[in-house]
Amino acid sequence: MGCRRFHVKILVIFGTRPEAIKLFPVIRALQTQPGLVVRTCVTAQHRGLLDQVLAIAGLSPDIDLDLMEPGQTLDRLTARLLVGLGDVMDAEQPDMVVVQGDTATAMTGALAAYYRKVLVAHVEAGLRSGDIHHPWPEEVNRRIVAPIAALHFAPTQTAADALLRENIAPSTIHVTGNTVIDALHWTHARVAADPALGAALDPVVADTAGKRIILVTTHRRENFGDAMAGIRAGDRADRRAR
Repeated sequence: MGCRRFHVKILVIFGTRPEAIKLFPVIRALQTQPGLVVRTCVTAQHRGLLDQVLAIAGLSPDIDLDLMEPGQTLDRLTARLLVGLGDVMDAEQPDMVVVQGDTATAMTGALAAYYRKVLVAHVEAGLRSGDIHHPWPEEVNRRIVAPIAALHFAPTQTAADALLRENIAPSTIHVTGNTVIDALHWTHARVAADPALGAALDPVVADTAGKRIILVTTHRRENFGDAMAGIRAGDRADRRAR
C-alpha cells in the first residue's frame, strides 16, 4: 500500500489595500511550502484599492465575495462579512485561517473561524493604543482577534509585550517584523526589472532631484484634514529653522 499524503489547508482572508500589501508576501511564502494547500478569499472591503495591489502582486483570489457597497454602515458590513466568510469556511473546510491587522474583515474572519473551531493565525498582532476610540474601530477589532488566535505574529517586541499583558500564551507569540517591508523589497525588485511600472513617478523624481525627501504615510482616517495640514506645517517650520 502506498503512503497517503496529508495536506493542511490554509485559508488566507483579506479585503483592504493594506491587508493585501502585507499579506501577499505571506501568501507567496506559504505557497512554496510542501504539504500546504493555500486558498485565498477577498471580501473586497476596499474594491478598487484592493484590485490595484492584486494586479501589481500578480494575485488572483480563489474566492471574491465582492461585499463593498457605497455608504454601507459598519454594522451592515460586519453582518455581511460574518455570514459571507462563514459560508466560505463551510465550503472550504480549512485547517487554519490567516487574517491580518485590525479591519472588519480580520475581526469577522477570526470570529467566523472561532464559531467553527478552526485555528486562526493573526499577522501584525499586538498593536495597541489603549483607547478603544483611537483608532476607531480598529482598536476593538484587533482586541477581539487576540483571544481567538492560536498564533500571533507580532511585528515588534512592543506588540508582543502587549499580548503578554493580556495573558496570551508566550509560546503562541512570534516576533516576525512587519511584512510590509517584505512587500517593499519585492516591489522594488519588480520595478527594477520592469522600469515602466514606475514611470508615473518620473515627474516626482525630476521635481525632487537634489533635495532631501521625507516620505509620510497617512492612510488612516485620523490623519486626514487637520492632521495632514499639521504634518505639512511641521515640514515648513523645519525648513525655516534650517
